[in-house]
Amino acid sequence: MSECTESERFAACLRSLKERSGLSYAALAAKTGTSGSSVHRYCLGTSVPQDYGTVHRLAVACGAAPEELRTLHRLWALADAARDQEPTEPERQGPEPADEPSAQEAGLPEPVAPGVEHGAGGETAEVPREPSRVSGAMGRSRRRMRVGMAVGMAVLVLGGMAWTLPSLTSADDKAGGRGEGTGDQRKEDDRLLFTSACREVVAMGQHDACVREVQRLLDAKGAVIGVDGDFGPQTLRRVTAFQVIAGIEPPNGVVGDATKGALYESGARMDTWSQDKVRRRIREVFTEAPDRAVAIADCQSFLDPLHILPNTNGTRNWGLFQISDARLKDLGGTPRKALDPEWNILAAKRLWSRDEDFHDWSHCDRAFSPSPSVSPSVSPSALPSAKPSGFAGR
Repeated sequence: MSECTESERFAACLRSLKERSGLSYAALAAKTGTSGSSVHRYCLGTSVPQDYGTVHRLAVACGAAPEELRTLHRLWALADAARDQEPTEPERQGPEPADEPSAQEAGLPEPVAPGVEHGAGGETAEVPREPSRVSGAMGRSRRRMRVGMAVGMAVLVLGGMAWTLPSLTSADDKAGGRGEGTGDQRKEDDRLLFTSACREVVAMGQHDACVREVQRLLDAKGAVIGVDGDFGPQTLRRVTAFQVIAGIEPPNGVVGDATKGALYESGARMDTWSQDKVRRRIREVFTEAPDRAVAIADCQSFLDPLHILPNTNGTRNWGLFQISDARLKDLGGTPRKALDPEWNILAAKRLWSRDEDFHDWSHCDRAFSPSPSVSPSVSPSALPSAKPSGFAGR
C-alpha cells in the first residue's frame, strides 16, 4: 500500500536508473529515439509510457541489470493498469518547445549534492519561463546572453564543488561525530572507507572500490546484496535499512562517516526471514485469504522484509506490505518496526480487517486477480455439434 500513485512508484525506479547512468534527458532521448520532454515526464511520474518497449529501451540505455529490468517491468505494468484511475498530465500536442540548452546538455555534468534528490520530493523543479517581449536581433542577443550566463554559472558551481567536496559534512557525519576530525586523524585510519581513496560520502550513482567495500560490509552483516561495486537502487535500499536498524539518523541512504563507522564497528545485523518463512507466516495470519495475501506482499516487496521504496514526494514505503509513512503513524509504528516481518504482517492484517478486503493495495490486488474460469452457459448435451465423450480427453 502506498500514499503515492503507481506511476510515481514506477517513476522513482526509472529516475534512479537515469541518475545512476549520468545521462542527461537529451542524451537519454537521443539513445532511445524518445523525445526529451517525454523522458522528463516519465521520470517525474506525470506520464506513463504506452508500451513497455519504450521503458525497456530507456532502462537498457541506463545500464539496468536483469533484476532491475524485471522490477521496472512490474512497476510499469502496475502503473499502466492504474492509468485510468490516476490523474496524469495531458500529453503536449504539436512540436516541442525549443528549450534553451542547459549546462547538462552542453556537455557538463549535472551538479547534485551527495545524497540529495532533485527537488524537495525527488522531482526536478522546472524554472518557469518569462514570455518573450522582444523579437529579432534583440531577442537573439538576450538568448545568447542567457546561454552564456548559464554555462558560466555551471562552470563556477562545478569548480566550487571540486574545491569544497572534500570538506563537505553531511547530517550523517554530524550524527556520528566523525566529521569534526582533522585530516591527520582521517589519515591514521587505514579502513578503506576512511582513507583518501574514498569520498567523504559514498552515495547513489557511484561505481568503485568504495561502493564494493560498503556492499561487502553489508553482506557480512547478513544483508542479501550483490557485491559488484555499483551503488544502485538495491544498495540504496540496503544502506537505508542498515541505517534504520543501527539507529542512524536520518536514514537517507547516504554513507557518511557515521554509517561508515557503524558498518565497521556496530553489532547491528540485517539477517531476516527467508521467502519461504514469509509465505508460511502470511498464510498463518491471513487465514481468510492466504494465497491472495502472499500475492499482494510479493507484488509490493518481492517478499523482502527489508524492502524500502522512496516516493517522489519525499515519503517512503516500508517492509513486506510497503506501509507508507503516514499509515505507519496511524498504526503506531516506526520504520524500525516496519522492517520486522512479524510486525509488518500483523499490521497489514489490521488494515485488511477494517473492511476484510485488500483495498489498501488495490493495484496489486487487481494485477494478481485470478482469471475467471470459463464455464459453458449450456450443458454439453444441448450443443448442436456435441462431440463424443472422448473429446474431453484431447
